[in-house]
Amino acid sequence: MKYMKLGSKQDAFQSDGDDVRYVISDLATDVVVHVGEVKFYLHKFPLLSKSSKLQRLVLKATAEGSDEVHIDDCPGGAKTFEICAKFCYGMVVTLSPHNVVATRCAAEYLEMTEDVDKGNLIFKIEVFINSSILRSWKDSIIVLQSTKALLPWSEELKIVGRCIDAIASKTSVDPANVTWSYSHSKKGAGCAEIVESTGKTSIAPKDWWVEDLCELDVDLYKRVMVAIKSKGRMSPELIGEALKAYAVRWLPDSYDALVAEDYMKRNQCLVETIIWLLPSDKSSGCSCRFLLKLLKVAILVGAGEHVKEELMRRISFQLHKASVKDLLLPAASPNNGTYDVRLVHNLVQRFVARTAMSHNGDFVEKSDEKMIELNFEQESTLSLGELVDGYLSEVASDPDLSLSTFVELATAVPEAARPVHDSLYYAVDAYLKEHLDISKADKKMICSLIDVKKLSADACMHATQNDRLPLRLVVQVLFFQQLRAGSSKELALTDDGGHACARPLQDQCEPCERRIPRHPNSLNKHVTSLSAREVEHRNSEHRGGRNSFKDQLGGFLLQSRSRRIFDKLWSSKGQGENGKGSETSGSSQSPPLSAKPAEVKPSPLPPLRNRRYSVS
Repeated sequence: MKYMKLGSKQDAFQSDGDDVRYVISDLATDVVVHVGEVKFYLHKFPLLSKSSKLQRLVLKATAEGSDEVHIDDCPGGAKTFEICAKFCYGMVVTLSPHNVVATRCAAEYLEMTEDVDKGNLIFKIEVFINSSILRSWKDSIIVLQSTKALLPWSEELKIVGRCIDAIASKTSVDPANVTWSYSHSKKGAGCAEIVESTGKTSIAPKDWWVEDLCELDVDLYKRVMVAIKSKGRMSPELIGEALKAYAVRWLPDSYDALVAEDYMKRNQCLVETIIWLLPSDKSSGCSCRFLLKLLKVAILVGAGEHVKEELMRRISFQLHKASVKDLLLPAASPNNGTYDVRLVHNLVQRFVARTAMSHNGDFVEKSDEKMIELNFEQESTLSLGELVDGYLSEVASDPDLSLSTFVELATAVPEAARPVHDSLYYAVDAYLKEHLDISKADKKMICSLIDVKKLSADACMHATQNDRLPLRLVVQVLFFQQLRAGSSKELALTDDGGHACARPLQDQCEPCERRIPRHPNSLNKHVTSLSAREVEHRNSEHRGGRNSFKDQLGGFLLQSRSRRIFDKLWSSKGQGENGKGSETSGSSQSPPLSAKPAEVKPSPLPPLRNRRYSVS
């Protein structure tokens, strides 16, 4: 910290209580200056030799037959006036970054210019500011912070602007050339450490300036950040990091402190300023977690709709990077539930629309073939699916969450984002567990979200024992569980790196792509192998009779409830109840169960010449 000493005489000012100051001298005082509630008993000559304003005031008081002068609007009050009076007497005064602004404003008020006396106080203070204060990083910040209490004087004297320019210029310096001290906290450290300028032992980090600027009030911080951004030398990532550090420094962690009546307005101004300062590049600079935290604060403090809209636009660029905890935004009104699910639905819709319009990393749905063409940049879409399903599982326990809101959010995710439906199934189950009074129609609606063909073995096992699910869905799960087991048992694979799939229940399950060896010379050997497998398959079918079908359909033991449902279904079909609709009949997603189990026989493999192969 820089200091400047003025004068050489010993300090002769004394106090008599809190409201009286006087000078010890052989000469009697001849003027009384009232500065606020403090009286100064002084001598006219030293004061009038330095201040034009005091010359006029004393002349006016003398004309009125009085020796008292009243000053009620001196910048800095009695304390600053005392510094100026000591300078007039030639006594020692010390200027520092903490009092230089107030003294400069008081000198301007008292008109202590060069026209009155050469080397007057204004001149000496300006030399100190320009040669020392503005060249020091920390002193510039201290001086800038002190200007707020001295507006509009500090603004008119351009002290604010000069400090801002000095600070912004230093932030743009190459970190290798930073030779001054600064505060910097390492990641994970609890407090900031002071890095002194003791030589170039190490290069300063790129964000060396972030911690010190956090000490500024929000309005001054805003002006400094605008100046830094206007220079165009700072990356959006550094700007975002600085804004995050400032938000952590000033935004309270607790809900009560955030919405306290005394600080509500300040917090609202703070979050709106931070949002206004966000980098212009909406897809970079700030993490999605930080933006969602700002959105949460904006909702709690009642920020304007334009602020929320700007945040939502930015979040929609990187929603897939968020976590479920980040998305738990509080509802604006308690009547709308615990969480603002509709706001999250809006964010998902924006993200999906933006992804669909982009040419890089998009997903293309072919409706005629009902297939999804995935590319290498679809990770964001897959991450979105996991995020939404996890969020649905979290908010499903909210008793005020309506079925329509749940379904709308679940269906807002494109099909390509859900290759597996396990998370969605558990979210639906959590909703059914909390909303026990749901009607059969609503239960059917929410369960229609689940595609049983995309459930894992563990999820299928859980579903077959789940009493909350409709019987129709349980039957679908049982059927495809058995079908999957039978298909995997009959899978025929590899010979010299080639693959061949043989599924006896081919028309009831998804088509399987058969592959042949890449090398044409091994084709004959591959066909011979397939013929041998076909003969062996027919012989085993003849020996096994009806039991071969049971072997194909699974070979593993069902749980008690699932086994009873499945056996009852087969027995009812065997008694000629084909074609009749019931709750246990399959849905549009499952094939019809129209054949008796004893009559179903695995389809023989077609002749080799009629088989279709695809060369991979």
